[in-house]
Amino acid sequence: MLFLAGAVPIEKLPLLIGEIEVNDEGVKIGGHDLAINRGCEAMMSAASLICQEYGVARPVGMVAGDIGKRDGSNKIYEYLAENLPGMGAKILTLHYIMPDLKRNKKVLAAIDTMQEKPILIADAGSMYVAKAGGDSHYYDVFTPDLGETAFLADDKADHPTFTRGFIFHMEDDVPGLIRRAFASGNSARTLFVKGSVDYICQDNEILYSIDQPNVESMEPIGGTGDLITGMISGLIHAGKSPVDACRIAGHVNRKAGELSPPTPATQVKDILKFVPAALKEVLAQQG
Repeated sequence: MLFLAGAVPIEKLPLLIGEIEVNDEGVKIGGHDLAINRGCEAMMSAASLICQEYGVARPVGMVAGDIGKRDGSNKIYEYLAENLPGMGAKILTLHYIMPDLKRNKKVLAAIDTMQEKPILIADAGSMYVAKAGGDSHYYDVFTPDLGETAFLADDKADHPTFTRGFIFHMEDDVPGLIRRAFASGNSARTLFVKGSVDYICQDNEILYSIDQPNVESMEPIGGTGDLITGMISGLIHAGKSPVDACRIAGHVNRKAGELSPPTPATQVKDILKFVPAALKEVLAQQG
């Protein structure tokens, strides 16, 4: 089972769990419709579309409302800590959840009790708490942008806001920044570093760089990184290795943008609908 979890900025939305259904309006989880703007909804939609194209089981989603008060995030942590060993999750993707070191360590302690540990993917707040807690070694895939990669590279920062300036300014030397992230011991085994050039890395080595098609108008559109995290999750669920999942997702994301094509009014949901066609084209070209 592919299990995707994260908070959404809807006040008082209860904890919802269920198979993810994608429709023209957004996603449905636990009988509730959620609009696709960005964040977890976009990530879960992308994962669902990939699973649909490969003919594998629908992913299961868990969301809770959190507008920064930690209430929804705490419910997610607590549910996972109490129930994860019996859920049958083979892949667990954690996304926008307010960082809480103690609660996250309880989730990891639950994973430690599992005979078959899930492939663990993290982005956004879930990646921050993994690094800040010294727990990145538990994770198989991180999907940082360049600023977040600088955070992973800084062995002293416990939040991206506090990344030291001399490291943050290494964004002009992305390979050097990636090497430092791995050397810090605060990286997952596989990194998808998002930027004008995407880098697929594993075990301190850059395996692929993706810069085509170069759709500059995608850069300001919020949520395209969330699509990447979702697609990687779905591709791993479909049997791809983490590296191959990252490679395919990187090409599909760019191709979907090219097919849209974006304008200043484009929303991530407008790109999302081109994911199936983009996947077919990428697989036809690359396998």
